[in-house]
Amino acid sequence: MKINPGELRLYAVTDRAWARDTDHLLDQIEAAVRGGATFVQLREKELDARSFLSEARWVVDLCHKMGVRCVINDNVDIALLSGADGVHVGQEDMACEKARAILGAGRIIGVSAHSVEEAAAAEAAGADYLGSGAAFPTGTKDVHGHYVSREGFAAITGAVKIPVVAIGGITRENLPGLAGVGLAGAAVVSALFAQDDVEAAARELLPLCRAL
Repeated sequence: MKINPGELRLYAVTDRAWARDTDHLLDQIEAAVRGGATFVQLREKELDARSFLSEARWVVDLCHKMGVRCVINDNVDIALLSGADGVHVGQEDMACEKARAILGAGRIIGVSAHSVEEAAAAEAAGADYLGSGAAFPTGTKDVHGHYVSREGFAAITGAVKIPVVAIGGITRENLPGLAGVGLAGAAVVSALFAQDDVEAAARELLPLCRAL
């Protein structure tokens, strides 16, 4: 599936650390999209399968009603059963080829890529877009030393034809430093969901993403 790069401009990645419960998470996602988030990735690492599926169905329904697409982090089965638009997989998760075989040609597959070699391999395997980083130090996950410089981003975006979004430690303050290297957008976590006013944060971030 080909994806419009504009859909990836402000890519919101959820994190339950800043949500009191599922209702609060849904409120946060709704606020992010109202403020300008163009794409949503539901990321859950702790929920059991039944709870994750129930939540995913609510989130996917909300996103579709608001006119944005939603993918599931890592879990291909949840993506398939929830009606999500696809899945995002890392280098240590299910291989892109296997995810494609399960999900079919009609759904989106995003792949994390930290180098030109990983980016080219993901594109060849059928990825629709890439998430590349970490752009900056981040407390969201252990990046195992995987940092991508401006030159690295330029090399990755120049090596593939599919859109690339930067991820990792991105804030309103450092986002302008990613301009001019061919990125389709930025994926943000705490810059949205750790904020007291998620909608206002999205409104501030969107023009910065458009300037990439």
